[in-house]
Amino acid sequence: MVQTRSSYLGGLRCSAEHGPSKAIIYTDAPVDNHGKGEAFSPTDLVGTALLTCVMTIMGITAKKLGIALEGAQGVVEKHMVADPFRRIKKLDITIAGLPKGLDAEQRAALEDAGNTCPVTRSLHPDTEVALVFQWD
Repeated sequence: MVQTRSSYLGGLRCSAEHGPSKAIIYTDAPVDNHGKGEAFSPTDLVGTALLTCVMTIMGITAKKLGIALEGAQGVVEKHMVADPFRRIKKLDITIAGLPKGLDAEQRAALEDAGNTCPVTRSLHPDTEVALVFQWD
């Protein structure tokens, strides 16, 4: 179990402290939802969680296969909808800078790892996830 504590700071801003590490992050409501957009929004963190989870699980698999994944980079684009209610509609993720010279089996293992990370499996089925791997 991991515990996070949060405080509402006012002005649609919150702080959150990660229990084990004591690291602190801040969130802010986005400009299009009454906020200042001066920090990650909670839904930005969902997209960020997915992106970093994909890369982390790929990293675990790469380590098991003896593949160096350092230098790989990811980008997530979050698309929101407001009808019938405000929610994340789609998360577009691109993972680039992946190692050259891998065979089809190694690539498939890394892509499968990315496609089955715990955050992907935790998202609502109505949230579309498009994951693109760019093998340099």
